[in-house]
Amino acid sequence: MDAERARKFLLQLPHTVETMQWGDNLVFWTGDKAIGGKMFALVNLDKVPLNGSKHGVVSFAAGAERFAELVEREGLFPAPYMARIFWVAAERWSALRDAEWQTELRAAHAITLAKLPKRTRDVLAMPERERTKLIAERRSVLAKREATKKSSKAASRQK
Repeated sequence: MDAERARKFLLQLPHTVETMQWGDNLVFWTGDKAIGGKMFALVNLDKVPLNGSKHGVVSFAAGAERFAELVEREGLFPAPYMARIFWVAAERWSALRDAEWQTELRAAHAITLAKLPKRTRDVLAMPERERTKLIAERRSVLAKREATKKSSKAASRQK
């Protein structure tokens, strides 16, 4: 497995959305974050770790049941900042075989999907056209809200 094959696999899972966040990180969400989706995997594309820290090449939701078992495996460790919610990180892609990656990433998606709020699951159950329209509207509202925040902060700095 590598970043590109993982990306291709993850985007095939139902209701998966990809964003680029926190530097060079591909973040995969179950459901769009504009409607309350939650992230379930993060692929670190940064070739040089930030500030010398080791975040690994990929992090994912393992769930309470699998977490302890996975962190015992060579090349896997508790994900920085996310271990408290049972996320695991991998030092390198070779820490698991391709079939194991697919199993673990599919499980991360399923765990996260099951934890989504009812209103988010209801949106995901809508017909695609209706769901797409609602997500676009929600993104627009959030973008306007963010722009208002930024202009308010800029105005307060000028005073």
